[in-house]
Amino acid sequence: MMRTIDVDIITDNIKEMCIEANHFLSKDMDIAMKEAARNEEAPIGKQILEQLQENLKVAADDMIPICQDTGMAVVFIEAGQDVHFTGGSLEEAVNEGVRKGYAEGFLRKSVVSDPIIRENTKDNTPAVIHYSIVPGDKVTVKVAPKGFGSENMSRVFMLKPADGLDGVKNAVLTAVRDAGPNACPPMVVGVGIGGTFEKCALLSKEALTREVGSQADIPWVSELEEELLQRINGLGIGPGGLGGTTTALAVHVNTYPTHIAGLPVAVNICCHVNRHVIREI
Repeated sequence: MMRTIDVDIITDNIKEMCIEANHFLSKDMDIAMKEAARNEEAPIGKQILEQLQENLKVAADDMIPICQDTGMAVVFIEAGQDVHFTGGSLEEAVNEGVRKGYAEGFLRKSVVSDPIIRENTKDNTPAVIHYSIVPGDKVTVKVAPKGFGSENMSRVFMLKPADGLDGVKNAVLTAVRDAGPNACPPMVVGVGIGGTFEKCALLSKEALTREVGSQADIPWVSELEEELLQRINGLGIGPGGLGGTTTALAVHVNTYPTHIAGLPVAVNICCHVNRHVIREI
């Protein structure tokens, strides 16, 4: 049976989610950060993690952004095939939600209308929107504002099939090692394996919205996540890049079928706030 949703509902939710994501750490990230502060072995690393905790508390108490880079809004829309949107364009509704959220939340506007001319759009639109059609009559919305300190450290590797799992591991470790302190560690590392050039990047981006610390359903992928987290934390980059045993809070790997001649791998790194809010409408 068809369900009707007015796009104004999408706008209202996107607005609220932009404000929430930029002012409050998600519950899963809050748990991960507190656990990291307890377990960090290096004195300077522990001190930095405690300072980050203080910053997060001030941001929540005073309703100020948890980071001055309030990001470019990345929005995932999973629309049930039995949903009919009314009242206007869904894409315009999403962007209106971003526009209102960044204005009413007093969030920094960081989007430029042209990558070369670079004139600021002054309302942080347009968002980067990814759509997917799924069974059912629900709409799942994920809002993940992405700052570019960490975004700039992300990589795509077009490996050969012969590179295998070792090649994948080396690619991820290379990306993290090259990022060093620039991605504001402790970081969350999203990895996409398979598909095509653009598909693996999308897989890695969406991996960042998974509940932090959740494990993949596929056994070898889950084992890979655990090994990569251990090896990344063994690099010694540490909180703030000043050394320690907590370089990453989690590694999330998404996979997809690929061509017989390729092994695409993408690494999308996110900073210690890893902003994401998920709602079902």
